[in-house]
Amino acid sequence: MSKLQATLWDRERLHKDDAVELTVQSLLAHGCDHAHWGIAWSGGKDSSATLTLLVHLLDTGRIPRPRSLTVFYADTRQELPPLAIAAQRIMDQLRARGIAVRVVTAPLEKRFLVYILGRGVPPPNNNTLRWCTRQIKVDPMTAAIEQQINAVDGTFLMITGVRLGESAARDQRIALSCGKDGGECGQGWYQQVLPAAKGIRGRIATLAPLLHWRVCHVWEWLMFDAHAAGWATADIADAYGGDEAEEINARTGCTGCPLAQKELALESILKSPKWAYLSPLRGLKPLYRELRLPRHRLKKTGLNADGTIATAKNRQRMGPLTFEARLMGLDRILSIQAAVNEAAVQIGRPAIDMLNAEEEARIRELIAAGTWPNGWDGDEPTGDIPQDMIYGDGAVQPLLVR
Repeated sequence: MSKLQATLWDRERLHKDDAVELTVQSLLAHGCDHAHWGIAWSGGKDSSATLTLLVHLLDTGRIPRPRSLTVFYADTRQELPPLAIAAQRIMDQLRARGIAVRVVTAPLEKRFLVYILGRGVPPPNNNTLRWCTRQIKVDPMTAAIEQQINAVDGTFLMITGVRLGESAARDQRIALSCGKDGGECGQGWYQQVLPAAKGIRGRIATLAPLLHWRVCHVWEWLMFDAHAAGWATADIADAYGGDEAEEINARTGCTGCPLAQKELALESILKSPKWAYLSPLRGLKPLYRELRLPRHRLKKTGLNADGTIATAKNRQRMGPLTFEARLMGLDRILSIQAAVNEAAVQIGRPAIDMLNAEEEARIRELIAAGTWPNGWDGDEPTGDIPQDMIYGDGAVQPLLVR
């Protein structure tokens, strides 16, 4: 039996208190080797359990305090409202304790909606253009962590909420490296490098102290222990299925995620009367699907500027959104947000902030400036025009010009 299999088998017998004790041992084994700690927090169930448990262990003196502790909240600007609202409340509680919180977002022009509606890059898809996760979450988080490490002396321990059993691919990576750098499965997944941050190798290690927790341990902590201690964790369950969160063990993503086949997370939220006012958000996924249609996008003609035949890679390639499509998408997004927030005011529920004034202004500026992604100049025909209706120089026959 492999270490990974043994750990999975052993954790099936773990009581939650035993799981907490193993987490304490993990932090004691590795935490003292690092002067500064950081927590990578997405607002989801596992990272929220990790965050609130760690603060509880520090408050009760079960683990020694590092010289500094920084919470890095990954704000994609597209989180499911219950998660975003719970995250804001938890951040208020952290700051009230004197804990440093850094809200990490992508640069303005690389944020999800600005990138699509301002620069004209089509919504991501699983086949050819899955750009979103790295751009709006991974890269900004890596940059923020690197900046923080460069601002302090000593080594840095980055604590994550990774658990076994969350995905087969992740479990395989853990199986291949769980003994790396002296870490043992029962002590969390400890590594002395952060692969995505090459500029800070040797000064950072990562630790997943909840690696061995079962999903029932996570929910027991969030819905009872953390909630009883005053943490605003109750709403997190709504994003995973409400009272059935533990049983269905759902996964969440961005609201209206273009990469998901079905809108399971949002539909689960809308079953609860207190979140029913969010129903206009159902319009996001159809909008993203519509924006990928040929009539809303430019297309390569198959010819180079000099009239020669383009390479196979660029021949008939679908490209960016037209300005008309971008303005249509912007209007739809703003209408959806307005509908939700008008309902929120009427019933006294939290509003959403999917697209703020700064982002809207930048989108309009980019459109007004005639911005196209690299490799496109805007003279290409739209994707719904048949190839035989395009002249040899790439121009569209007059009656078919859009």
